[in-house]
Amino acid sequence: MTRIGVLGGTFDPPHIGHLVLAEYAGDALGLSQVLFVPAADPPHKRNQTRVSADHRIAMVQAAIADNARLVLSRVDVDRPGPHYTVDMLPIISAQYPDAELYFLMGGDSFRDLPKWHRPQEMIQFCKLGVMARPYPNQSDWDLHPDMHDKVIPGLSNCVTMIEAPLLDIAAREIVERMHERKTVRYLVPDPVLDYIKAHGLYKDSD
Repeated sequence: MTRIGVLGGTFDPPHIGHLVLAEYAGDALGLSQVLFVPAADPPHKRNQTRVSADHRIAMVQAAIADNARLVLSRVDVDRPGPHYTVDMLPIISAQYPDAELYFLMGGDSFRDLPKWHRPQEMIQFCKLGVMARPYPNQSDWDLHPDMHDKVIPGLSNCVTMIEAPLLDIAAREIVERMHERKTVRYLVPDPVLDYIKAHGLYKDSD
């Protein structure tokens, strides 16, 4: 069965951490495609995106243009809200009825999964690929597949931990560096940085 990864996020802006997660997950899980799904207005960040969905989509397109395995999906921005992941996954499942879906997330998101909207229903439509860092650290050292089984029964059977390089990159910090006129080269792909400069993005962001 074809395996497809789903990587959601605001991508505000997209950075190399997103690309590394997609690439390592693709190899670890044998994914034929990884869908980059820019969020329209995620409930936990409502009205907090710094630039428009159109700009974020264009930056994602620029970031993944040279990798045929990475594909943009507009499924979230083209549907009415509220924009919960659990409501997005059935749509993608219907679009790829013969594929096995893996929702990709970082360790911090997996740790907070019980706080997500109807997390139990998510595993009806996908398995989870979780970025597990190779060395213990304060935030991720205790991650394990069965850590939420008491509140999300059966979750551990749907989780695969993915080892990847230690990359602690946040879009907020990238924007702060731009405000401080510090370099963000190598934190974001060059085509994304070119787009940001060409359109004067993030100059007035908090």
